[in-house]
Amino acid sequence: MQIGPYKLDVPLILAPMAGVTDQPFRKLCLQMGAGLAVSEMLSANPDVWQSEKSRLRMVHDQEAGVSAVQIAGSEPQLMADAARFNVENGAQVIDINMGCPAKKVNKKLAGSALLQFPDLVEDILKAVVAAVDVPVTLKIRTGWDPENRNGVAIAKLAERCGIQSLAVHGRTRACMFKGDAEFETIRAIKRAVDMPVVANGDITSVEKAQWVLKHTGADAIMIGRGAQGRPWLFRETAHFLETGRHLPAPSIGEQASILREHVEALHGFYGDFKGAQIARKHVGWYLASHDEGGEFRRAFYALTDAQSQLDALARYFRSL
Repeated sequence: MQIGPYKLDVPLILAPMAGVTDQPFRKLCLQMGAGLAVSEMLSANPDVWQSEKSRLRMVHDQEAGVSAVQIAGSEPQLMADAARFNVENGAQVIDINMGCPAKKVNKKLAGSALLQFPDLVEDILKAVVAAVDVPVTLKIRTGWDPENRNGVAIAKLAERCGIQSLAVHGRTRACMFKGDAEFETIRAIKRAVDMPVVANGDITSVEKAQWVLKHTGADAIMIGRGAQGRPWLFRETAHFLETGRHLPAPSIGEQASILREHVEALHGFYGDFKGAQIARKHVGWYLASHDEGGEFRRAFYALTDAQSQLDALARYFRSL
């Protein structure tokens, strides 16, 4: 798959997820076989760029692979300014968010709320594409609600505006994350445009990844929640797509090593206290299939410093 001058050797992309796809997780997923990892969503409002949350999301130094930054907003000029700002700070690809279904985003007419207003979508896309000399990509949903699936029309509009790759989540905004993702609209979008199309939604196994690629004809798949606590899903999927065979599941020892490396990276990136807070949810995802009854996880969530977390994880994996 090609995005401007950048060729993805592996058709697997880590979906941008607020509070999840920070730099430590992006690096880990790239090490585990993702071809591209997109940053957490950044607001186009410059008033929040100096907040701690935004500053950490803007850290792109020492990125492995192509640095792709997602921006969100509803004002064309602010979106253009945000794109320029991030390119000046190291972004090699700008991704526009028109897929987030969160109420706090939609009430500002950003994210998937924009799908209701094609004219505004066009103004934003044209402004951002004109503002930067790097590839601009777009993430959407299939429409606003099941009665208004306008993904094909938005895709055609995006291609006319110079968007170089389109990722589509197989639900409408009204569906949030309920029910099953549908891939017929993504299939129709792929047939309607010439630019690369990336299929997203409910891809949690190598078999589902293969099916989605074949069914939709998409150029790549985007994995989000399926990689939470399972970053090795990328290498398993890459191997299965290439060979048709399953990789053995990572051993307990390898899982312990991956988790420790991830938690240490979180402590280093955020600092001991904040890093310990962020690590809790990741550890919860990693150990969901191990810790029956959740006794260890409940005890782990109460730990407030970095070293006690690392010591607890070491004791836990020794017990296995």
